[in-house]
Amino acid sequence: MSPRKKVAVLISGRGSNMMSLISAAMSPSYPAEIGLVVSNKPDAAGLTKAADLGIKTAVVDHRDYKGDREAFEHALNGLLKDNAIELVALAGFMRLLTPFLVNEWRDRMINIHPALLPSFKGLNTHERALDEGVKLHGATVHFVSAEMDDGPIIMQGAVPVLEGDTPETLGARVLGVEHQIYPKALELVANGKAKVKGQKVSTTGSDASGSDALIAP
Repeated sequence: MSPRKKVAVLISGRGSNMMSLISAAMSPSYPAEIGLVVSNKPDAAGLTKAADLGIKTAVVDHRDYKGDREAFEHALNGLLKDNAIELVALAGFMRLLTPFLVNEWRDRMINIHPALLPSFKGLNTHERALDEGVKLHGATVHFVSAEMDDGPIIMQGAVPVLEGDTPETLGARVLGVEHQIYPKALELVANGKAKVKGQKVSTTGSDASGSDALIAP
């Protein structure tokens, strides 16, 4: 069995998706281990959750860099390298990244977005989906590129939009899908079964069975 990839999870808040990754990585057969959780906010609730599970945590407070985004990212990048991180998973990390960090971690940094990209990039995705009257909504895991909520798509999961849905009820169903697909997508990346080819991701040996949502691949 190949060595497990060492992953850093970057958060800004409660760490809901972080916990789904940590839970999956508790299995010895999972191809990734969560070696570090980093937040740009010292009071992020996810830091406490990770520390309580014995996972190393760190803070790189963006406010210490007085708006210099690249200086902030150089500090963050140094921390990742000092901890021998191999893959980065963004999980509610509310900072726009510059080309510097994106290029440093090209094809090794992934993100989860609460919409079926390329639709509804940015914020307030559930409100916008309801306003547009779409019948399916969901979540996307993708490799990070220099453009916000862009980059080659690894995995998507969809749920139906129901009559009477509010942003809160729809968001809760989408969050359930996020917790399913993020560990699956990280697994594909960590074991080398998800490879970037041009602007697309080629996957081999993926299995999204056993879900009550529409998940692909």
